[in-house]
Amino acid sequence: MVSENVSTIIYIVVGIVFAFGINVGMGLVLGTSMPVVAVESNSMVPTFAKGDMLILQGAPQNGLKVGDIIVFIPKEKNMPIVHRIVEINDDGTFQTKGDANPKQLPFETHIPYSEIRGRSILMIPLLGWVKIAVTDYVLPNLLWIAAGGAVIYLLFFSKNR
Repeated sequence: MVSENVSTIIYIVVGIVFAFGINVGMGLVLGTSMPVVAVESNSMVPTFAKGDMLILQGAPQNGLKVGDIIVFIPKEKNMPIVHRIVEINDDGTFQTKGDANPKQLPFETHIPYSEIRGRSILMIPLLGWVKIAVTDYVLPNLLWIAAGGAVIYLLFFSKNR
């Protein structure tokens, strides 16, 4: 029984290390610190919906143009935003807007290049729900999930009953 538990823990750790390695490798190949991002709102419908996953590629500042869909992290939000470039300001900053939004949000009128993580190059429908489920539901409730799992294990699987 102990070896099964150790084996399971090893598989989990190897899986986490493997996923991290893939993310780092993709980041190096694609030239961005954030190669994969989940769409967390419906502001880009019909182009993307909440739960879609995007693959990003880094782009030089002069390589970005109006119409590109970028992911940026504004200081005010500290979370990735997926929106379309609608204008490039004279000072080199960018303006964006979500396709489904009626107007620009206040933080979208002067986005410095330093806040841009990449340009969307590929969308995988629905796969982002895995990340959303983990960050929005599992992690905030991890203590309760672990406690419930322990109780279930003790009630149904423990041989010392």
